[in-house]
Formats: sequence, structure tokens, C-alpha cells
Amino acid sequence: MGVRVWLAAAAMCAATMGLSGQTGAGAAPGDVGMMAADADPDWDVVTVKPSDPNELEHSFMVRGRHVMVHNQTVEEMLMAGYSLQKDQIQDAPEWVKTQRWDVDGLANVDGQPAIKQFQSMVRKLMLERFGLKEHTEQREMPVFALTVGKEGPKLSPTKSAANALPREDVRSEAAGERTMEFTNISMRDFGVMMLYYADKPVVDHTGLTGKYDFTLKYTYDEERAPKDGSAPPSIFTAVQEQLGLKLEAMKAPADVLVVDRVERPEAN
Repeated sequence: MGVRVWLAAAAMCAATMGLSGQTGAGAAPGDVGMMAADADPDWDVVTVKPSDPNELEHSFMVRGRHVMVHNQTVEEMLMAGYSLQKDQIQDAPEWVKTQRWDVDGLANVDGQPAIKQFQSMVRKLMLERFGLKEHTEQREMPVFALTVGKEGPKLSPTKSAANALPREDVRSEAAGERTMEFTNISMRDFGVMMLYYADKPVVDHTGLTGKYDFTLKYTYDEERAPKDGSAPPSIFTAVQEQLGLKLEAMKAPADVLVVDRVERPEAN
């Protein structure tokens, strides 16, 4: 069975979430396992069309090299492809936020794309089919600044090889708890991954330049959590207590994607 990816407002980033696993039923013939780690896939074939205006379901879905984007706006695709919060997309026309699209295509490389490969395909779709021209700059906006707590960080230097990719494994439990295991993660990587859980951009102000392995356990649903005090804390408290870091709301310069040009694609 393929891997279905539901993305919240910070899709994206989530594109940092859940796009992993082996291919199975429904995969295109010849697809076995994940793409080579050094592969940079593009679209072999792809169709783009307006979504049914009565459709309520929204998803990103991957089955082997078959990649589907269902009922998503260009804004949501940009969020997924570039790991951005909505406020980090600037100067886009209004239709980018409202008109929804269906995308269905095959990667030109065998195997299932990993997170970063999926994001690369979304960015290429924006360039090739939506005529996107953009640039990045810094603008002051409300952010969460990731800083080091008073007692210092509680992080272990990574044991991964120098050329290894960052990795995030997430396990959710019935009791409303979630365990996140991070491997070979820089603080910038961590800030990007936290976009899924925060409603503002996360800016690294830690000054930490290394890569780390660490685990974060927190309660995401207090109604389902045990009432005997054994449940882990909320994510913001867990970051402080378990990692020795803090997320502080403030205004600060953050990277934004400035849309210079974007066009509705021609009918397939």
C-alpha cells in the first residue's frame, strides 16, 4: 500500500512528515523500495487540472514513483515544496491562495521519493507548469526563536556518517502521546521540522553549529492523555525540559519566498 500524506497548514513541511516506507500494491511496475539517496527526480509525465470545486478532501500521496497532489492550492504546494509557513509566502496573487488543483504524474527515477526528493519534484512542478519565478529575502515578522535554555542544551552529537541525511521518525500512541526521534539533525533542520507543529516560522538563534541525535516525547491530545500525571508535557514544554532549548515568540527577520511571477497552467 502506498503512503498517504495529510498535511496541516504547514504542509510541509511536512513534507517533512510521513513520506517514507516501501512501495507495494498500486506502485508502478518496476518500482522497488526507495529511490537512490543521490537521485534528483523530475516528472516523467504529469497532468495538472483544476480540482472539483465540490471536493472536500485534500492530500499529497505517493505510491512508488506515482506522485499525486489532490485538491491543493499553489500556496499549499509552495508550503510543502519549500518547507514554509503561510506567512513566509509573499506577494503572490490572490488566486494562488484560493484556486485548487489536482496533479497526477510519475517520477523519472525508479523507486519511491524520500521527503527531500518529493519536495524537489513539487518545486520543479511549480517552475515547469506554473511558470514560477521567485526569490528569497529576509523580512521581519512574528516568529518563534529557537534558543538555548539557561542550563544549556541536552543534545548528543550525532553518530551518523558525515554524508548521512537528517532523519525524523515519528510514533503516535493512542493515549495522545507522540515520540519523535531525530537523527543527524542541525538546529536549522530542527526548526524546519517544527514548522508542522508551530503556527509561525521557527528561526534558529541557538548558535549551535553541530548535528545531533535526540528524542522528543510530548502530549499532542490532552483529552486522550492519562489524568494521573504520567503523560508527557506539551511540545513547547518538552522542548525546554528534554532538549534544553526554548521556543520564544518574538518579531525577527525570517526567510520569505517572494513570488515574482506565477501563472495558471495550460490545460492538459
